[in-house]
Amino acid sequence: MIWSLIVGAIIGAIAGAITNRGAAMGWIANIAAGLVGSALGQWLLGTWGPSLAGMALFPSIIGAVIVVLIVSYVMGISARK
Repeated sequence: MIWSLIVGAIIGAIAGAITNRGAAMGWIANIAAGLVGSALGQWLLGTWGPSLAGMALFPSIIGAVIVVLIVSYVMGISARK
């Protein structure tokens, strides 16, 4: 369970860095985005690629990017310039 949270945090941080919205969301939101994005990405794209803590990394990152973009749009968080 703790390993999944750590991997979820890393996936969420990567998604936040890709979208430039990670710092505005905070670590708890990044962990949530990583875990939810992992589930979404694997549901949409399957479980191809390397896997860590039961999460396929590439679909998880893509799903987390989608989640971060949706959450930042709904919450009105803009990218820092």
